[in-house]
Amino acid sequence: MAETGVRVDPARNFNFLVEIDGIAQGKFSECSGLDSTIESSDYREGGDNTTVRKLPGKTTYSDISLKWGTTNSTELWDWHNRAVQGNVERKTGSIVLYDLANAQEVARWNFVNAWPMKWEGPSLNATGNEVAIETLTLAHEGVVRA
Repeated sequence: MAETGVRVDPARNFNFLVEIDGIAQGKFSECSGLDSTIESSDYREGGDNTTVRKLPGKTTYSDISLKWGTTNSTELWDWHNRAVQGNVERKTGSIVLYDLANAQEVARWNFVNAWPMKWEGPSLNATGNEVAIETLTLAHEGVVRA
């Protein structure tokens, strides 16, 4: 907990890395999909005709999307390709956010039972000069902030 009178600045969104089964990957340019939603069900209680109760239902998690500049590394492609061939390997991982000095972990989100459900290759254009970006979308079964 922060001390009274001490300013605490929010973390910046650009200094992060991704760990998948303990392998740190610091080369991602974007990570999205860290969210969860709890369904709500309406329940009308007998004798109380003026109020509808809201009951919590199942929790769902969005897919995690990772984007990175194309390199000669095929580790993530190989993981996805094994899934395409019917050998789905579920892995655990973390998205780790660091402070500006890259010295201290600010936040960590752990995801479980992830597998690569979609891979997108880069959009190529002979007249462009942008970085070639690949995208891997991971299905998973939960996110916990550690």
